[in-house]
Amino acid sequence: MDNETIITILAALGAALSFAAFAFPFLQKNDKKEKSLAIIEKRRKDLFQANRDGRMNKVIKEEDQISARDNMATFYKFQKMAGKMGEKARDKMLQAGIRNPKAHIRFMLSRVLTPIVFCLVAMLFLSIASEKKEISGMFSAFVILGASVFGFMLPNILIKNRIIKRQQELNLSFPDSLDMMLICVQGGIGLEQTIERVASEVADHSEILAEELGILSAEMAMLNDRRQALQDFARRVGSGAGKTFATALIQAEQYGTSVSQAMRVMADELRDMRMAEAERKAASLPPKLTVPMIAFFLPALFVIILGPAGLKAFG
Repeated sequence: MDNETIITILAALGAALSFAAFAFPFLQKNDKKEKSLAIIEKRRKDLFQANRDGRMNKVIKEEDQISARDNMATFYKFQKMAGKMGEKARDKMLQAGIRNPKAHIRFMLSRVLTPIVFCLVAMLFLSIASEKKEISGMFSAFVILGASVFGFMLPNILIKNRIIKRQQELNLSFPDSLDMMLICVQGGIGLEQTIERVASEVADHSEILAEELGILSAEMAMLNDRRQALQDFARRVGSGAGKTFATALIQAEQYGTSVSQAMRVMADELRDMRMAEAERKAASLPPKLTVPMIAFFLPALFVIILGPAGLKAFG
């Protein structure tokens, strides 16, 4: 094979890989949407099953069948025994989008086991390195301690980064969704139907927001206490626009104020916050570009400007 054939094959492979990288996110959109709908449907079934079990337990004796209320009571007892650490870990898992009931237990176990693994790996590398070169005990202790601390912090760092990404997407897409909610509420649609409709509309733009709003709609439709559903929503989103939305609706229901008025004020506030965040990022851009310009642009610029003069001088 000559060089031209090899170059043609490599160019074709590069073009195919570029097309695949471009098309892969679009193929994944339907899968994410179907996954979000499956999570919402599962939450609806769980709430329906819990309500049905609660009604059946009014007739059936407790010794014949364990009700969903008893299961929840056992779960809350276990959470109380686990303490505040388990509760905080559970909140982190929900804010990161991990809905497995055992996820917080696995997270706490990982914070215990990961330092041990990192410590053993550091000791293995130190033992291999000590065969070739003598290493002081102080340096070895420092490396082992650093590996243990890094292993302890690594699970929390990964979860925190995932939470930040989810909250950024929620804060970016929530003001527009709030405008649609305001239009629906002013048109006479109920709050539950409004949230469900908006969740279906924003599914193509933000799967995370559509999933959270769909779960909120299911809980508001199935649970008797709307305030509890809003509190659970605020707990899942953590902070930002979603928590502000839940707090405003809880206060509007508590004090009897207009929901549409609360949404209008909140939409204006969130839009101002989004604009302020965009202005902050724009203001921080010039200092961030200083180092890349010095490292990459200026050397190339000097070569282009001084290159011909240098060639003539030394030619």
